[in-house]
Amino acid sequence: MNQQLSTDAAAAALRHSRFGTLPERIRFEDMTEEVDAVPGGGANASYDPEGSWKSYSCLALDLGL
Repeated sequence: MNQQLSTDAAAAALRHSRFGTLPERIRFEDMTEEVDAVPGGGANASYDPEGSWKSYSCLALDLGL
């Protein structure tokens, strides 16, 4: 019985050393980053009418009608 109590105490001490405290709280300001946006969306938002056919989808065309 005494052996089991010492094992439980050792296990509790190990758990407390590993999980005894929670990590420090992170502020919301530290989780976000403010970046100035490029007016008009920049180069990624440019429209290419010649390449727009690549993403065109039509059920009638898919069925060959």
